Amino acid sequence: MTVTAVASSSHEEIYRVEETSVGLLGFIAIHSTRLGPAAGGLRMRPYTSEDEALTDVMRLSEGMTYKNAAAGLPLGGGKAVIIGDPAKDKSPEPLRAFARAIEGLEGRYITAEDMGMSPADMAVLAEETRFAAGLADGAFASGDPSPITARGIFNAIRTARAHKHGSRDLDGVTVAVQGLGHVGWHLCKFLTKAGAKLIVTDIDETRVKMAIAEFGTKAVPLADIYSTEADVFAPCAIGGILNAQTIPQLKTEIVAGGANNQLATAADAAALHDRGILYAPDFVANGGGIINVASEIRRIKDREGFVAEKLQALDETMAAILTQAKAADVSPAQMAIATVKAKIEQASRAA
Repeated sequence: MTVTAVASSSHEEIYRVEETSVGLLGFIAIHSTRLGPAAGGLRMRPYTSEDEALTDVMRLSEGMTYKNAAAGLPLGGGKAVIIGDPAKDKSPEPLRAFARAIEGLEGRYITAEDMGMSPADMAVLAEETRFAAGLADGAFASGDPSPITARGIFNAIRTARAHKHGSRDLDGVTVAVQGLGHVGWHLCKFLTKAGAKLIVTDIDETRVKMAIAEFGTKAVPLADIYSTEADVFAPCAIGGILNAQTIPQLKTEIVAGGANNQLATAADAAALHDRGILYAPDFVANGGGIINVASEIRRIKDREGFVAEKLQALDETMAAILTQAKAADVSPAQMAIATVKAKIEQASRAA
């Protein structure tokens, strides 16, 4: 196996990982360890090129630095990606090889499941590294983080609604959900139970049909989700979907979802703000999953109590960010980044 350092002025460490004998090619990015070991999931996607994968892992790892800081966790930001189709290319051999690369970092990076990965996959990694979390079994196992991620997003939607309308009630509120993976599916469950009306889309038509049957939702083609009239737009698929092409199409007053790096550029946050669309910063809204994983990393005995306390604090952080952004007449994304950077600086000085 070849593990090659990639030069970077923005990240502490980046590595290209390749094992040709098992068809493995991927990257590990450590953005920051100022608050603690870098933690963030392992994603598997059929990237079109190495450059695309490298760009994604760099953005995702930086987002994890902000996410962990926003959640008040003693963890830095890291991420890993494997290039490949998880439905066709995933097998134990490349996962074990990748795990050995993670082990070689000696705890500076701790992984867990992300897009294309499951607790069963984490169990395979754990055969080769001590630094895999999100396991289904074990004394401190936290399991699939998706339901907790979805709970945090659900809270963010209610908080954004309260910010706009003075009430967290979602009965009769229309939410357009983009992406019906693990997180999006659990979010649909929470929203349906709260009385919200759903409009969904996904690249997997089978998932769409299941959602129609399960939640009584309406469905629209992939490209139409941006122009769909809804009270809330909840992106729960890939990042970069809020951009110069899609933002002018939006017919919603709130964007709050689970996808990482929803904004293609910093200018897109300003574009949403200029249109009067309230954006719940993604790295705050979707912090529930890493909170759940952190309970395992830190070997917390009362996992449920820890998660509940951190989710409540995260919701309060979101509310404060939205309030402060309104007072300053700036995008909540700008305020959120300023808030977490201040937290990192404060924690670093206290260390």
